[in-house]
Amino acid sequence: MDVLKFVAVLMTVLGLAYGENLPPTCDSEIYCYGPLLHTVQMAQVYPDSKTFVDMKMKQPPNQTMQAFLEMMNRTLENPSVEEIKHFIEENFDPEGSEFEYWDPLDWTPKPRFLEKIMDPEYKVWAEKLHDLWKSLGRKMKDAVKDHQELYSIIYVPHPVIVPGGRFREFYYWDSYIVRGLLLSGMTSTVRGMLENFLLIVDRFGFIPNGGRVYYAKRSQPPLLIPMIDSYVAHTHDTAFIEHNIDTMEKEFQHWIVNHTVTITKEGKKYVLARYKDQSVGPRPESYREDYESAAVFRTDEEKENYFSELKTAAESGWDFSSRWFVLNSTNKGNITNMKVTSIIPVDLNAIIYWNAQILSEYFKMLGNIPKSTEYRNIAEQWLDAVTRLLWHDEVGAWLDYDMSNDMKRDYFYPSNIAPLWTGCYHAERKDQYIGRILKYLERSRIMINLGGIPTTLEHSGEQWDYPNAWPPLQYIMIEGLDATGDPWAQELAYMIAEKWVRSNYKAYNETEAMYEKYDATVLGGHGGGGEYETQLGFGWTNGVIMELLDKYGGNLTVKDRFEMEPLTGSISALAVANSATGSQILTALLALAATLAAGSIG
Repeated sequence: MDVLKFVAVLMTVLGLAYGENLPPTCDSEIYCYGPLLHTVQMAQVYPDSKTFVDMKMKQPPNQTMQAFLEMMNRTLENPSVEEIKHFIEENFDPEGSEFEYWDPLDWTPKPRFLEKIMDPEYKVWAEKLHDLWKSLGRKMKDAVKDHQELYSIIYVPHPVIVPGGRFREFYYWDSYIVRGLLLSGMTSTVRGMLENFLLIVDRFGFIPNGGRVYYAKRSQPPLLIPMIDSYVAHTHDTAFIEHNIDTMEKEFQHWIVNHTVTITKEGKKYVLARYKDQSVGPRPESYREDYESAAVFRTDEEKENYFSELKTAAESGWDFSSRWFVLNSTNKGNITNMKVTSIIPVDLNAIIYWNAQILSEYFKMLGNIPKSTEYRNIAEQWLDAVTRLLWHDEVGAWLDYDMSNDMKRDYFYPSNIAPLWTGCYHAERKDQYIGRILKYLERSRIMINLGGIPTTLEHSGEQWDYPNAWPPLQYIMIEGLDATGDPWAQELAYMIAEKWVRSNYKAYNETEAMYEKYDATVLGGHGGGGEYETQLGFGWTNGVIMELLDKYGGNLTVKDRFEMEPLTGSISALAVANSATGSQILTALLALAATLAAGSIG
């Protein structure tokens, strides 16, 4: 069969006709779309589809494609798995050939944050976590820069700290671990990682999901500007802002231009953001899985919509979760019922507000008052929209909004209080917010879980669902509650932190590993579910624990604190003031009961 006809037929079979004039996930016929990718991935040569698309070509793409076509002709377009495996071995190098291990030059043995940790066992653990940065350091080989066309990796000049496990390249929102690196005193490493991101924004217009070309049409939660803010707060390197403010603004505008929708409520129009992939076709890194799961759909259009929802969920960072299921206006169903593009997420919009606030402050610092005013106005408009559309007094929380059914998504997620983390609420109403939020958390009964705050309360089998607990979500809840300054919210933040640190420590003591996710129901249990095996490492897990040990290390102990004081003393300490509400006391008592049930792990 003529190759052009073959490609056309295949694209029709896959439902990849370029609807809405959208491109494939990248321009590469090797790594992102086309007959070679389809043939290799559907043969299931490797258990994980990501394995193949991370391999390096031994020769230029046109020669690789020619070798593939010769194999197809030779086998009458029906090669066996062994023939495909032989083709790969002849034309590709093993995954990981683009990197070399890198020992961070700014790593030192005794960072200052260790001094704050009073418990000797936690201090030893923190030292080991600090050591782990060295094992997660990667530097790209010069050959990648010289022959980018042979790789799926996106070249960056500065070394990076990778998440760990199967994730050997940088990932966008995982890189919020820069806060942990700053605690380790690794400011040069952080600056290099930020400079990598800024170069990528200049090249792509935004930061892709991860450092591979097949991620080039989707992003992740936009945390570059907050990461830069953390770096500047730590180093006072204000010149970094001046040199890079235009690129920071460029990334923000990408979200405003490509990810916003207008919603009308009570005759007034509001602009808010959603996640939305900008390409067609299955995810190359999960090609076979996506293609097979799409078999339940009959038409090409339905399959293409499904592929779009999968990639959009990946852009959210929550891949996958019942948070995105929409079936008969509920969160029931399964992965084929995902409607991420029709959901306005609380956390994304809280982060957009935060970005606008920081940009306003930076432009003011640089003396550009018109720009500062412009971004302050954007922040105020966003705050108004988030409050009007996502805050619900009767629930006591912010809730995702389902555009397709014009209704709130009244289900528990830690992200429901993300505006506390980013400051996206009216400060003059803080007491009202806090009172309702604490009652909401009490009703959700999340504190009865021994290992952490669950991601949702739905048992779907997906990895961003119950019973899994994820480090960034613990962090968002803890930081948000603590930042309010309210003593009851701060006490609850401490309890969540204490539980999370103790559970992570128990798991590490038993396995000498940090995991990307944990089991909220079991003290020291690590999570499961999803498309791949639970990964070890793990960059953001380490970073969150280091921040919590820095924040609370003067009080946290491996031994259960409630064993060291009478039960009545604990209760009275939590309910001293007459202003304590029943919900606040009950929330504290639930946490106390859970901790007592867990017992000591020393």
